[in-house]
Amino acid sequence: MAGYRKLGRTSDQRKALLRSQVTALIEHGKIRTTEARAKEVRGIAEGLIAMAVKEKDNYETVTVTAKVARKDKDGKRVKEVVNGKKVTVYDEVEKEIKKDQPSRLHARRQMLKVLYDVTEVPSTPAGRKKNTKSVDLPAKLFDEIAPKYASRNGGYTRIVKIGQRKGDGAMEVLLELV
Repeated sequence: MAGYRKLGRTSDQRKALLRSQVTALIEHGKIRTTEARAKEVRGIAEGLIAMAVKEKDNYETVTVTAKVARKDKDGKRVKEVVNGKKVTVYDEVEKEIKKDQPSRLHARRQMLKVLYDVTEVPSTPAGRKKNTKSVDLPAKLFDEIAPKYASRNGGYTRIVKIGQRKGDGAMEVLLELV
């Protein structure tokens, strides 16, 4: 007997399905899916959250100086002419960044093996293409989700049965972060 559910798919399709559902669960906090899929996704998601809880405080803050382009009131870069060429003007700014310890960096890379890249698109049609930004899901796991579950020993997700799906009668459930 297999140690996991095959979900009626080939291995590459199944891995892609589970990765996308875990990504959606971490991003939105809950997903609606079939019972068999939810039970598979639950194991993967709980492993990621446990990893984040273990490594949440394993970093040091470092102050660095960075060059940042100067911008005008419209948000465009300020240019000045030097030797007949337009050159962007840069200012030096001190920033505090989090520097991961080796074990946290390893955990981040393990998470990135499972999670897909997510881009956030604004709902207003005016600046849809221009204002898209990528979401750092491992950072969300470390900074938002892990502190919430720090005092908990497992059991980070909940499966709530909704009822049968209209089309094929499969049992639908709501998989959510507790």
